[in-house]
Amino acid sequence: MSDVIIRRALLSVSDKTGLVELGQALAARGVELVSTGGTAKALRDAGLAVMDISELTGFPEMMDGRVKTLHPKVHGGLLAVRDNPEHAAAMEAHAIGAIDLVVVNLYPFEATVARGASRDEIIENIDIGGPSMVRSAAKNHAFVTIVTDPADYAGLLAELEANDGATGYAFRKLMAARAYAATAAYDAMISQWFAFADQQQWFPETLAITAARREELRYGENPHQRAALYIPKGPHGKGIAQARQLQGKELSYNNYNDADAALELAAEFRGQAPAVVIVKHANPCGVAQSSNLLEAWQGALQCDDVSAFGGIVATNVPLDGPTAEAICQIFTEVVVAPDADEAARAAFAKRKNLRLLLTGDLPDPRRGGLAIKPITGGLLVQTRDNGAISAADLKVVTKRAPSDQELKDCLFAWTIARHVKSNAIVYARDGVTAGIGAGQMNRRDSSRIAALKAAEAAEKFGWAQSRTVGSAVASDAFFPFADGLLAAAEAGATAIIQPGGSIRDDEVIKAADDAGLAMVFTGMRHFRH
Repeated sequence: MSDVIIRRALLSVSDKTGLVELGQALAARGVELVSTGGTAKALRDAGLAVMDISELTGFPEMMDGRVKTLHPKVHGGLLAVRDNPEHAAAMEAHAIGAIDLVVVNLYPFEATVARGASRDEIIENIDIGGPSMVRSAAKNHAFVTIVTDPADYAGLLAELEANDGATGYAFRKLMAARAYAATAAYDAMISQWFAFADQQQWFPETLAITAARREELRYGENPHQRAALYIPKGPHGKGIAQARQLQGKELSYNNYNDADAALELAAEFRGQAPAVVIVKHANPCGVAQSSNLLEAWQGALQCDDVSAFGGIVATNVPLDGPTAEAICQIFTEVVVAPDADEAARAAFAKRKNLRLLLTGDLPDPRRGGLAIKPITGGLLVQTRDNGAISAADLKVVTKRAPSDQELKDCLFAWTIARHVKSNAIVYARDGVTAGIGAGQMNRRDSSRIAALKAAEAAEKFGWAQSRTVGSAVASDAFFPFADGLLAAAEAGATAIIQPGGSIRDDEVIKAADDAGLAMVFTGMRHFRH
């Protein structure tokens, strides 16, 4: 394919960033400018000569601007195959002039929805003519250049400069690909709005999903895998993907995955006393809450300082200098926090490879939305696990009710357990995790592993007894047999929180009563696979 000299350009944009500068550069090359409405006015106000679209088509804009570019003299000029004699003859017979360049970006549908506009206004911001021109120009990229993003204006002008006022085929192909991605994303956002917001469908017949690549990553979970980070198009929650990286190496796939897990758990304590979360391989290995952040760090670290090596740390409050200095005493991959004071930043700066991510805020743990998991040949889609329980939701099922402190420990342990891979068991006492058992094939083994870690910590730090003594235990799902509960009792736990719902609940409750435990049912399960 040969180069195409740009002689006539059609400009119609909602986002007028860089428009005047582009128009001036095109006009300086002798390009005829054709435009519509507000775009034409902005160009004229800058002193540029512009042909109105109505002058080109011979028809006025009508129906409140709904009909202006949907005309054969526009689309004929875009779609004509220039070296096809029949197309050339049709252009001559109907006085259709070729359009060599189209610069279009679409009505601000997403922004209109985001600001809470009325339904009628949202509908009016569904662009029709714009996508039609974009698709026509992109289809005929052998002869027409399409640009849909102001970020590409500089590239366009560089292309014209390098080719004496023409664009090459490779550039036009690239712009066509971006154009179709833009219209696909635009239509997907409209589809999502109709399904989710307008018609309250959680699972529409067709789920349209689009995302923009933010960066390519060094590799995926393993070095032989490729990976990238994408940001959803349209409304979406803000989280680890939007965090500001203050220092350190670029983040890997595993860094993002683990940092997300840490941030999600830290967000459970949003607006509460200082809390520290330490995550390794997407599982918390230590969590603590205290009146000050340094004490919370120390409590979280002592739960499992072996697993904490090379882990991810997240906090629910801004980092201070003493806590940052303490964190730097062990190898840490990533630290995530809403902010960090100057002393904390200075401490982390001494660890050049440590990634420091500042979120500015914490995501709402109770937010809605969908969770999507690929499987071979399909996608599993479910609503986010944003369910929550309070003390008022708990049902005491044992003869002994939990004390106020046991109840507090139960709720703390339950908060952690929902973020631990199933089968999950969490021991907690006085706002500190004593032991965490994750991802085992049965609940008894998770109970024993968590107790073993607690015993190792007691020996290492010279405590008189394990922190599991007098602790509360949370199980993410019901105990199918009494053995998991009995393992917790052997470790010294005095209170249990679990969903209930097993056909052997009576057997499990009796075992708890026989062991003198207090047990509450939540009625809600939190599997995490």
